[in-house]
Amino acid sequence: MTIHHDAAWAPDTEPSAPAPLTPADVTEAARLVSFGLQAKLLPSRDAEYAELVRRYREDPPFSRLADAVATGMGLVVLEVSPRAGMAVAAAEDSVFAVRMGDYSRRAASESADRFLHGLAHLAVAALAFPRPEDLADDGYLGRVTVNGVDAFVRQACRRLEERAEAEGANTDPASDAPGLEAAWRVWSRRSATGATKDARRLSGSTIGIVSKAVLFLVDSGFLQKTSDDAGGTYRTTARYQLQVRDLAGSAAMAELTELGVVPVTDGTATLLPADHTDELVADAGLPFHQL
Repeated sequence: MTIHHDAAWAPDTEPSAPAPLTPADVTEAARLVSFGLQAKLLPSRDAEYAELVRRYREDPPFSRLADAVATGMGLVVLEVSPRAGMAVAAAEDSVFAVRMGDYSRRAASESADRFLHGLAHLAVAALAFPRPEDLADDGYLGRVTVNGVDAFVRQACRRLEERAEAEGANTDPASDAPGLEAAWRVWSRRSATGATKDARRLSGSTIGIVSKAVLFLVDSGFLQKTSDDAGGTYRTTARYQLQVRDLAGSAAMAELTELGVVPVTDGTATLLPADHTDELVADAGLPFHQL
């Protein structure tokens, strides 16, 4: 008896193995990482970048290859998306690492000023994303002003001074004291503007220090300037949100935010006792999703 096999009954053929990666694929993976190192470049502004981001998200072998290239360069991939591009952070031993100590040494010669530059960066991060839900919301855009950051730190200094007096510890700490204690007294005693005769801000004034901090963040692709109001008004980028998510677990960040940040629309903030109801004050500007 002859058995006729219906083609429809034939077993499914096994899926073909993925094509092996080629030197051209390695080149494209390295190209994607190089785009990620250009902090101000976004996929929406470069067709090749956008195509590589798309491939990373849709082609698992290629994404693993790009991750390996980044790892070999001492980089940590935080996110790859159309909104942020390939957002990378430098590992501690990476040649691309910009350590706060290096930044502050370039910005200031005095050790006390180095604490102040670190505190300025900490305050910008706290004001940009004052609530945990702001960091978790990919659509959230924070806003800060130079004058607002300085005012916020000065209020934090007063709050820390009150706490020190209540604890009977209102004496100058050692220069290497942990957390905020080594910096707040120096900040509160420093002139806010210290303008020169031609009205330029002295670099050692607290507003001058904040200005250096935000300009560094602009150059790093973390902030974008929107106006000259209040000493300069800036909005956050997706890259900065990803970076601050990593910073949020630090002891100093926790210490600052636990003082009670109450943000308002113009990029300033207050440490006055907050209204703990669920209702926001009218025109509070939160959540601040877009300008």
